[in-house]
Amino acid sequence: RMLFNREMAATRELLDRLGANGRLLNHCVVHADVPGEIDGMEHERDARRPVGWKVYTMGETSAAGMSGHRGWYLDDEHTGVPFLERARDLDVRLVCAHKGISQMVPTGSPRDVGPAARAFPELDFVIYHSGYEFPTGDAPEEGPYDEARAPTGVDRLVRSVRDAGLGPGCNVYAELGTTWFCLIRRPEEAAHVLGKLLVALGVDNVLWGTDSIWYGPSQVAIDAFRAFQIPPEMRDAFGYPELTPDVKRKILGENAARLYGIDLARARAVAANDDLAWVRAGLDEYGR
Repeated sequence: RMLFNREMAATRELLDRLGANGRLLNHCVVHADVPGEIDGMEHERDARRPVGWKVYTMGETSAAGMSGHRGWYLDDEHTGVPFLERARDLDVRLVCAHKGISQMVPTGSPRDVGPAARAFPELDFVIYHSGYEFPTGDAPEEGPYDEARAPTGVDRLVRSVRDAGLGPGCNVYAELGTTWFCLIRRPEEAAHVLGKLLVALGVDNVLWGTDSIWYGPSQVAIDAFRAFQIPPEMRDAFGYPELTPDVKRKILGENAARLYGIDLARARAVAANDDLAWVRAGLDEYGR
């Protein structure tokens, strides 16, 4: 099962006491449409020390679609705006929103991301899954962005950001958890998804993610990404950038490190010498 806020914070605290020394960071989940949740954010900040807030705007879902809560939007005056105002006032200014992988329920769409990010420039928005939806039934696979077509999937995020007058280097970040796992078997679709996100948000605003809690060890996905290239003919046709080693390094870690304020040189030194270094040594010995 998923961990509650207190369990996430306790896991981080346990690892820190065992010597992890900042290796694990935690969010706090806020169900902003539930009475008392926004008022409770100050307690969560003080008790759990989150680096950001995680929200699921689509409401409760089932195999049949929407059920239970009706869901909410980041830019609605009754729920989203008060939540974002509270995040700003509490000075935990990272908002991580699940958008996409939603069975196409209306509030699972990232159409509210651009307006919210424009209205709250002091916040950073990490859009988990980047608006991607599983291609099921007659749903089309991701192709090149088409302004004239009714937006689906990642195009919804691209349009929302563009319509808000935002572009590369803005305060919106696209996260690839589950998205890349789905795209590994669809190289052409993968090229379009990565290309569209890099054009719309820039090479500094796409973040690696695996959701490996669902899919198992992430090394295979990492290796596939390291080997992947957007073909030259697609770069020429659609203006997609080349996935150079520098760009891949940014996506795989440097962008997130900057966003979360992690000093990579210090992190590498700590990982090499802290009280958990024996784990790697043990694995090396076992592997022989």
